[in-house]
Amino acid sequence: MIWASALLAVAIAVEVVSTALLPRTDGFTAPGWTIVVVGGYALSIWLLALIVPKIPVSVAYAVWSGLGTAAVALIGMTVLGESANPLKVASLGLIVAGVVGLNLTGAH
Repeated sequence: MIWASALLAVAIAVEVVSTALLPRTDGFTAPGWTIVVVGGYALSIWLLALIVPKIPVSVAYAVWSGLGTAAVALIGMTVLGESANPLKVASLGLIVAGVVGLNLTGAH
């Protein structure tokens, strides 16, 4: 189970980095960055596929997508110059609360 959680963390990190690099693809017209981003997404999904035999897909995908979404939004606000406001921050808190709630169900 510990390795599945570690792989899930790696899958989330790879997806977040790939998404943060997405603007560099310039609409998939920059071949090098496009290969990095698409390769990162493929690696992230492959890792997720390795995880779901050990963690129920409903929990694994919710954690992967929820924490990935929150992390990308935070990177957008702190690194990429996107706007931040109280509603956006509160909404991110709700995403994280939902992920924590799913993990507390003991489904895995």
